[in-house]
Amino acid sequence: MFILGIVVFAVGLLFSIAWHELGHLSTAKLFGIRVPQYMVGFGPTLWSRKKGETEYGIKAVPFGGYIRMIGMFPPGPDGRLEARSTSPWRGMIEDAREAAFEELKPGDETRLFYTRKPWKRVIVMFAGPFMNLVLAIGLFLTVLMGFGISQQTTTVSSVSKCVIAQSENRDTCKKSDAASPAAAAGLKAGDRIVAFDGVRTDDWNQLSDLIRANPGEKVDIIVARDGKEVPLTATIATNQVAKKDSSGQIVEGEYVEAGFLGFSAATGIVKQDFGESVTWMGDRVGDAVDSLAALPGKIPALWDATFGDGEREADSPMGVVGAARVGGEIFTLDIPASQQLAMAVMLVAGFNLSLFLFNMLPLLPLDGGHIAGALWESLRRNTAKVLRRPDPGPFDVAKLMPVAYVVAGIFVCFTLLVLIADVVNPVRIS
Repeated sequence: MFILGIVVFAVGLLFSIAWHELGHLSTAKLFGIRVPQYMVGFGPTLWSRKKGETEYGIKAVPFGGYIRMIGMFPPGPDGRLEARSTSPWRGMIEDAREAAFEELKPGDETRLFYTRKPWKRVIVMFAGPFMNLVLAIGLFLTVLMGFGISQQTTTVSSVSKCVIAQSENRDTCKKSDAASPAAAAGLKAGDRIVAFDGVRTDDWNQLSDLIRANPGEKVDIIVARDGKEVPLTATIATNQVAKKDSSGQIVEGEYVEAGFLGFSAATGIVKQDFGESVTWMGDRVGDAVDSLAALPGKIPALWDATFGDGEREADSPMGVVGAARVGGEIFTLDIPASQQLAMAVMLVAGFNLSLFLFNMLPLLPLDGGHIAGALWESLRRNTAKVLRRPDPGPFDVAKLMPVAYVVAGIFVCFTLLVLIADVVNPVRIS
């Protein structure tokens, strides 16, 4: 089952990469740009077939993919490839420029990437990450609306005997502790609260907010018990409880004074409607953006967990190998097969969301870097047009290749660090 989980993730990974490159390929062909190659993976070619003017193939290392477009960079100022130089920076620039023209054929002069209008180039480069976003949304909706997700419900799992401040982190009562309102009211494990103070509800977050908002109040509660609705009355206590953020999530280590009934909510698989699904996905996008911004700050702890004696944090950066291991662990969990599949789909969906956000960073060699270059060119040309100045021509993105190599080097080092961490001290699920 562990191997099956890895295989499922690997298939999802390969499809995600192919789907990403399909976005680039389809829009490039739409705008008449010649594309000699469409490849999934890097390294030696395992399989390829040429159809029309494009070679389609799969390579040995499934950590990415690419399409090769003719004329990604403009020629030098004289309209040609510039001469060799002893400068290593100039060498990087001209190597990139030469590679952009190495498969040039007669008639390709009108099919070069850099000759397309900036807005067309933006579409071509944005189409890849956009395909990952579309796939992520589709997979998230499939799980949220089709399978459902584990969340707290209005069903009672257990009833507290007394009122204990949550910051005390204990579960045994003292003689000085007051009896919990839930126990005093006769609430029992297995009861499902269907109404609180006249408000009908089947949503845990709404019920929790209602309880918190009524400290000291005597309220009527209706529970479903043995197929019947049973009325109860409770006086809500005031207690120190965990703070919740705007999305209803618990804020670790922070507490507030609020209403307290005194029971634990059972968890269950609950299908979401479209509106709830959109809200949930919006929260996850926000979390992903925050995680991406916090990524540099997590490197020291990741290094300590890899080469020192530090613990691997639950929200530690994780690479493809780590995600594959998690995919394998999902299929060994003692949960229904439908939920194993749902969790695996969620993992692939999260991977695609990460691909979208990561590729939108305005840095070469990422798609976002090419988008930024096209937008800068459009700004320069439109400004010159308004000021009635000569057209400055295409922006020479090749001049940024030294920066791209530095960025790529940082990415490679980070990827290697995460890879080693995923092998020697992996993130695990329970």
